Amino acid sequence: MPPIPWKTQSSRPIYDNKWMHLREDIAELPDGRTTLYGVVTFGECVGVLPFVDDDNVVLVRQYRYVFGENQRWEMPTGGMKPGESPEAAALRELQEEVGYTAQQLDPVSTYYTSKSVCYEIAHLYLGYELQRAVLQPDETEFFEVAVFPFDEVLAMVNRSEIRDGMTVIAVLQAAQRRSRR
Repeated sequence: MPPIPWKTQSSRPIYDNKWMHLREDIAELPDGRTTLYGVVTFGECVGVLPFVDDDNVVLVRQYRYVFGENQRWEMPTGGMKPGESPEAAALRELQEEVGYTAQQLDPVSTYYTSKSVCYEIAHLYLGYELQRAVLQPDETEFFEVAVFPFDEVLAMVNRSEIRDGMTVIAVLQAAQRRSRR
């Protein structure tokens, strides 16, 4: 028997900006008690692991403010704009971050980036048949772009040198698909 859903008794906004929203809810538990629950909403995001050929991928490196790091490589990722499909957002992010578009996008996974206090849905793709197509990056994005052998990227994931969940999932899924060929 599935767990009994909680009931939202009230909800109030706490903080808002163009990237995130924070609200505070009062939720009734199945036993009748209530609890305070904070929810952060980010919306939906996309990521693409772009293959320049059968054995090499393009990654980006940028300063990540939250962790104070500038040494980790990752695949192109970003938020979806209102009304934008996941596929269109993935192609846009590829153009903005690495200067390519993909003629073929293979879906990898759609998942919740955090299941408890964050509302964010990620859509992951593998990109193939790349062609040069450049769009200006967002005003807060400054990238280093490099091509890596896929096997080296998989080793970086296994050594925890690549740590963002979107890239880790896409690389492991790509490795699994490659092993079946």
